[in-house]
Amino acid sequence: MNVVILAAGMGKRMQSALPKVLHPVAGKPLLSHVIDTARSLAPTKLCVIYGHGGATVLAALESYKAGGLDISAALQEPQLGTGHAVMQALPVLDESVPTLVLYGDVPLTTAASLQRLVDAAGQDKLGILTVVQADPFGLGRIVREGGRIVRIVEEKDATQEQRAIKEINSGIMCIPTGHLKTWLASLQNNNAQGEYYLTDIVARAVADGVEVVSAHPAAEWEVLGVNSKVQLAQLERIHQGNLALALLEKGVTVMDPARIDIRGELVCGRDVTIDVGCVFEGKVVLEDGVTVGPHSMLVNATIGAGVQIKALCHIEGANVGAKSIIGPYARLRPGSELGEDVHIGNFVEVKNSNIAAHSKANHLAYVGDTDMGSRVNFGAGAITCNYDGANKFRTVIEDDAFIGSDSQLIAPVTVGAGATIAAGTTLTKNAPAGKLTISRAKQVTIEGWQRPVKQKK
Repeated sequence: MNVVILAAGMGKRMQSALPKVLHPVAGKPLLSHVIDTARSLAPTKLCVIYGHGGATVLAALESYKAGGLDISAALQEPQLGTGHAVMQALPVLDESVPTLVLYGDVPLTTAASLQRLVDAAGQDKLGILTVVQADPFGLGRIVREGGRIVRIVEEKDATQEQRAIKEINSGIMCIPTGHLKTWLASLQNNNAQGEYYLTDIVARAVADGVEVVSAHPAAEWEVLGVNSKVQLAQLERIHQGNLALALLEKGVTVMDPARIDIRGELVCGRDVTIDVGCVFEGKVVLEDGVTVGPHSMLVNATIGAGVQIKALCHIEGANVGAKSIIGPYARLRPGSELGEDVHIGNFVEVKNSNIAAHSKANHLAYVGDTDMGSRVNFGAGAITCNYDGANKFRTVIEDDAFIGSDSQLIAPVTVGAGATIAAGTTLTKNAPAGKLTISRAKQVTIEGWQRPVKQKK
């Protein structure tokens, strides 16, 4: 089949400089949702019709082309309606297969529902995805005679009797391409909007003896479109609710399905628990038995089996080994690789560092550009000084080292195996294995000193 995606609209009600079809749902542009669904149907040709914000839309399509997808784009200028939009795609369509028309601002239609429509239409019928709605205000009505679809009437052009019809046109159609070219050429714009409606081809099909059939999506939300930030927010919550329900069906404990956001791919093992307010971006893997505490954010991370992530943690571009304990209030930045049973506690930040099994940094610490061995204790207030204002250097802390509280390790520096760095030490040279290293000014008590008293003005 051919697939044509209409994505030329301005979206005035969005009140944004960003083209409507590039606003995100679940962290991905509306248009990308539609393209990905279309790709799953293995189309012969895929064409996106763009208009407003054209350069930005074209730039968004480049990532698909870079990924090897054969996708074309056609400019609709000026925008004279849906029929006029589809006309712009005609030069690239394969006439030997039907054409499926989708919309760049209708992101949640499933491949299964589209396949039902394609199967119902076959090679020679005009298929329409229709929905029965309790309140169809503003939408095109499906007019039937004797049970057969004979035309679609837009709200602004409908009679009072037609406005009482509950079955609406989603706009999604599967059309024999040879007929489509003929029907589009005959469209007129003598309507309230002065536009060329794609829906007018239904009456043309009936007149030509082409059967018009319908298929229905599994859920009404599949055909909801976005015209405002209000509708965008509503669609976001519908989609996130669906994602949460899918997790629950797979055995994941989601403490509140209404308070989770998945903006990418979340892969969960058995007996995973996710508390409220958590956000997952990119690809996140939670292995068996992981617990994620409330209001944590995970981005492109892999969390090993049995890990406890406590409340209010931020983990990005990091891999956490099995049975580790993270947080609360911990931050793991890109390049962090943690081994088994590592403890990263409150207000500890780790960046671009390797921390081997059973090591701990439990309080108020910074570990940056560091290779840390096993069973290391990294004390409260200790930091690695990895940046001199121009270049970054690495710190090496070998197995069983003890880093006392409030120490500064000024890279490049190595702490030998089993070494102890006394609290308050500023380490500028390598510390030998198995020994105590200390650098402190001599403690002095000043006799007769008095604290200053504030002078009256």
